[in-house]
Amino acid sequence: MFYLPKDGHGLPHNPFNAIVTPRPIGWISSRGRDGIDNLAPYSFFNAIAYEPPQVMFASTGSKPDQTDAKDSLANIRDTGVFCVNIVEYAMRDAMNASSASLPATADEFAHAGLERAECATIPCARVANAPATLECKVTDIVALKGSLNTMVMGEVTGIHMRDDCIVNGVFDVTTFRPLARLGYRDYTSVTELFSVTRPDD
Repeated sequence: MFYLPKDGHGLPHNPFNAIVTPRPIGWISSRGRDGIDNLAPYSFFNAIAYEPPQVMFASTGSKPDQTDAKDSLANIRDTGVFCVNIVEYAMRDAMNASSASLPATADEFAHAGLERAECATIPCARVANAPATLECKVTDIVALKGSLNTMVMGEVTGIHMRDDCIVNGVFDVTTFRPLARLGYRDYTSVTELFSVTRPDD
């Protein structure tokens, strides 16, 4: 099968999200100017540089109670900071609950029953018991092609790692099984690892 995206695929559901998988989930926390904390998962997310460490996520669409944005993006435009919380398998239901379309005045931490903690380098809340969190200061906000597609890039200014996830000096993802997004409504988690030696090593 071949199709041109501009012409459509003719399938019951868009296959694009199923092709580009698995995708890590950036569980983005932010705080509005009114002090209300927001938490939402984004699967257009990844790390993009080592030195200094940098990440990106993309927001698509908007909400009726925001101007051309979702709550996360609106907050980040106002404050210039955000936090990436890593999602473990055990938090899958809380992550899903935080994806609900709630009013801008709602607190997703409370809605999802999550304990929060304050970040160390930015004025923002984080998921207290997440396996890891990345505190970020915005470096760029880029309007992407299409309607209401926006990429946020940030420099990581502080990193939290849960002590039980560090095994023999290594951040061991098998201790918490990071969640990843597949296509449609499907997810997966990492349970097994294998190593490959690069030719130049």
